[in-house]
Amino acid sequence: MPQKLSVAIITLNEEANLRRTLASVQFADEVIVLDSGSTDSTLEIAGSFKNTKVFCEEWKGFSQQKNSAIEKCSGTWVLSLDADEELSPELQTEIRLLLIGEPRADAYLLRRRNLFLGRWIRYGGYYPDAKLRLFRHHAANFAPPARFTERPVHETITFEGKLETLHHDLIHHAYPTIESYIEHMDRYSTLGAQIVIERGKTSRSWMAFYWNIVAVPTFTFTWNYFFRLGFLDGREGLLLHLYHSTYTSWKYAKAWQTISKR
Repeated sequence: MPQKLSVAIITLNEEANLRRTLASVQFADEVIVLDSGSTDSTLEIAGSFKNTKVFCEEWKGFSQQKNSAIEKCSGTWVLSLDADEELSPELQTEIRLLLIGEPRADAYLLRRRNLFLGRWIRYGGYYPDAKLRLFRHHAANFAPPARFTERPVHETITFEGKLETLHHDLIHHAYPTIESYIEHMDRYSTLGAQIVIERGKTSRSWMAFYWNIVAVPTFTFTWNYFFRLGFLDGREGLLLHLYHSTYTSWKYAKAWQTISKR
C-alpha cells in the first residue's frame, strides 16, 4: 500500500516561483504552504492547487518556520521544498515508485541542480548539490523526529536512521537575475555573520581581518573556479564564483563590523 506523502513549503512573496513548484508535486497526498505575510498573489496561487492547505504565521526564522510547516504535515513521509525548487519529471516518478513499497532508508538526499541566470551550473562544486529533503515524518524505534537545526541561515535537517541518495534531480531556480543574487547575498551575509560571531571565528586583529576579508575569498574563488573547473560554466560560472567569493568577504566584514562596535 502506498505511503502517504506530505510536502512542506514556506513562502513570502513567491508568485514568480510557486506555481512551478506546486505543479511538480501534484502527485503528493497533501501540500502544506506556510506563508509569512505575502503581499503579492502567492496565497491565491497556493489556493488554486488541489490538496494544498495554506497557513499564515509570523516569520520566526528559516529553521523554525520550516519546522512549523513540517509539524502541520500528516503524511508518513515529508518532502521539504523551497518555493524556488521543483522536482524534475524523473524525480517525481522515482519518489512515487519509492513510496509504493517499503523504502529501505529513513531519509533521502536529493541531487540538486542549481540554475544561475538560467544556466545549469555543473562545475565548481555546485553539482550534485545533495540536500536532505525527503524523510519519514515520525522515525521508527522512538527516535527523535527529523527537524531543521536552529541557525540563522543555511539550515540543515538532523535525523536518526539510514540515509540514501535518490538518482534524479531537484531543480533549483536560484537566481534568475544578478540583482536577485546580490540582494540575497547581502541578506544571507548578514545572517552568516551571526554564525561567524557565535562560533568565535573573527577577531579585532589586523591579521585575522586580512585573512578573512581578503585571503579566504581569494582562495575560495581560485579553488572553485580553477581547480574544481568552475570556468567550464562560461560567463555565468565566472560571475557566480566571483560574487560568491564577494559574499564570503561581506560575511566576515559584517562580523568584524559588529564586534568592533562592542
